[in-house]
Amino acid sequence: MILVLNGPNLGRLGTREPDIYGAETFEDLATLCRETGRKLGEHVEVRQTNDEAELIGWIHEAADGRIPVVLNPAAFTHYSYALRDAIAMRTAPLVEVHISNPAAREEFRHNSVVAGVATGTIAGFGLQSYVLALHAIAEMNTTS
Repeated sequence: MILVLNGPNLGRLGTREPDIYGAETFEDLATLCRETGRKLGEHVEVRQTNDEAELIGWIHEAADGRIPVVLNPAAFTHYSYALRDAIAMRTAPLVEVHISNPAAREEFRHNSVVAGVATGTIAGFGLQSYVLALHAIAEMNTTS
């Protein structure tokens, strides 16, 4: 199993700044992730929350179960040290993803407090960032 976890405002994909995040909805994203998982022989569960505590709880669940994670922390990327500390306890690969390229956006988006404790980061490829992350995790699962 792979958890695909999404932070604040990602449930509003399709209506939130479509010039940056695209016209696809969160359900389109969830379907894409589940279909990619099926092709890779992996069960993928997709979740979204606007609540930092809930997201941290999911990271703890993944650590306790040794479950790989694709994580789009959204705004929490830039300031949630609590999320960063939870990710530091991971027991399986965790790939940070972003739909847009934070480094090409506003200055406050340039720093990720979670990148240093993630296995890797994929950003700027739209929803394909998730597909690339799922492929990376599937590859890590077969080589470990």
